[in-house]
Amino acid sequence: MGADAASMPDGGEPAVGRADPPGVGGGPRLASVVMFVRDLDRSVEFYRELLKMRVTVRTATAALLVGSDDTQVYLRRMGRVTHGLGGIGVQYVIWTADSLDDLHRCERLLKERSAHTSSREMADGFTVVEGRDPDDLPLVIAHPGPSKAARHEIMQRIYAW
Repeated sequence: MGADAASMPDGGEPAVGRADPPGVGGGPRLASVVMFVRDLDRSVEFYRELLKMRVTVRTATAALLVGSDDTQVYLRRMGRVTHGLGGIGVQYVIWTADSLDDLHRCERLLKERSAHTSSREMADGFTVVEGRDPDDLPLVIAHPGPSKAARHEIMQRIYAW
């Protein structure tokens, strides 16, 4: 996997380490995210509007949303099952807005839905908007993406849970 660039020593502060050198050639990229939700209709509407995705397949218990870059979000209705933050596994996904205007659109939409929690500029030259989805899961949208503003620090936010 590579160097452990940010382990948490006993003092609770991230350790300083060397990052792995850039990869040679391509490699696998994230294509799909699977999310279990309580209310399928509410979540489809939320993610479709926020992420500007289209619904390509829909059943009574699941939906597939696809973005303009072919990124896929599978939503599956699970009812009252909970997801505990801080456990092993994916904690949240950080999305990248297409433009600063798009980031502001996302921020407005989250505020309109009373789902916005914070907005801030990061030291590495990008802006982060945070909110909660309809199931109260963390939602993070950044601009610009890592290909336009390389990340040189581990975001302190990941240590909050």
